[in-house]
Amino acid sequence: MFKFLIALKSLLLAGLVATSLSAQAADDAIKVVYHMSEGIPQASRAINNIRNHLAADPKTKIVVVTHGLGIDFLLDGATNQMEQPFAGAIGELAAKGVEFRVCNNTLVSRKIDPARVAMEAKIVPSGVAEVARLQAREGFVYLRP
Repeated sequence: MFKFLIALKSLLLAGLVATSLSAQAADDAIKVVYHMSEGIPQASRAINNIRNHLAADPKTKIVVVTHGLGIDFLLDGATNQMEQPFAGAIGELAAKGVEFRVCNNTLVSRKIDPARVAMEAKIVPSGVAEVARLQAREGFVYLRP
């Protein structure tokens, strides 16, 4: 009888843990880092991908990390291939919780005044280091549009 009670307790505990983990996983948002380094065409694709991503899963935590030519759409006055400003799309996505990060190394090497960076974006020391940090330390999934 004693062994039966121990086995029953073990089963109940295992069920409780499994239920708890399942509930926790359902509540946790998926975290995604979009890595951008290729310029305006990539930015246009990424904006569409992010809109579609959020439409499918509005709870997703998205961080866009840019370096190299990837920062261009986050600079004042940036437009897409059809001469439409990116500012509206950036504001729209930021209002939905999307974060934008710009590589300071790129700003320095390209001699770009940080004041030109969109107010929705945060400047980080290194874009590639930020991508690695988000993946290794914060569990972000990597996407490159």
